[in-house]
Amino acid sequence: MDIQTLASQTAAYLAEHTSELPIARPVPGMLLFQQLQPSQSTPSLYEPVVCLILQGRKETTLGDTTLSLAPGDSLLISHDVPVIARITSASPKEPYLAIVLTLDLSLLRSLYEEVSEAICHDSIEGTSSAAVDKSDPRFIDCLSRYLALADDPLETKVMAPLLMREIHFRLLMATYGGMLRELLRHDSHASNIARAIARIRRDYRTSIAVPELAQEIGMSSSSFHKHFKAITSVTPLQYQKELRLLEAKRLLVVGGNPVSDVAYEVGYESPNQFSREFARKFGSSPSSHLGQ
Repeated sequence: MDIQTLASQTAAYLAEHTSELPIARPVPGMLLFQQLQPSQSTPSLYEPVVCLILQGRKETTLGDTTLSLAPGDSLLISHDVPVIARITSASPKEPYLAIVLTLDLSLLRSLYEEVSEAICHDSIEGTSSAAVDKSDPRFIDCLSRYLALADDPLETKVMAPLLMREIHFRLLMATYGGMLRELLRHDSHASNIARAIARIRRDYRTSIAVPELAQEIGMSSSSFHKHFKAITSVTPLQYQKELRLLEAKRLLVVGGNPVSDVAYEVGYESPNQFSREFARKFGSSPSSHLGQ
């Protein structure tokens, strides 16, 4: 299976099953995405996923690092991380096409127990939670077979769990799966940072005492800060601010509540400070996003 064949399969499914919407969810955990023109830079939070570029080009920025993705490249995200992404090449004649698959960490852990003895844990010191590599033809073939289950409920019920298992196995064993492998080790820095991220996401509205959080996950403050920033590209407090601002934007768009109410809702004590930081993040005032 090559990337052009999977691109054609994806385009055919989108043409048959979508109208104006650029996305489709043909089988559990899989999202197909199409865009006809380049996009502006958009801040968002990526959860653990793998994104395979089929056609067009994309850039994803974490902190000071920008990853450029071309057809056949896969972007593997191991942790929940704030990013800025934009599509750099797309047109009606040759749309941007991508497949995004949500990772099942419980499935990865069950696989890890079976293959741990065959895994070589290379040093990932200083490595972030995002990695890019050319996709293995076997991985591309797995995605194609998984997509082919769409519109057949019986096939999906019986075969989807088996194919998801194979897809996750390919990622776990891939050369760019080093951070993913470390994440699954209970005593690793990657695993500790994932627990800290979960804690910050759960309590993002309240103030964070970083030394206490570090102690909670069993790390010194200096080690925690170092590894948190290496993995997420931001500090814990910056991470919390990213969460607050992204949630605030969502609330402004879907709720249309007053800006001051949204500021307090996401944890800000000062609406003025909220407005300044929001404008720096998104390039426009909070009020301009009301009810969009």
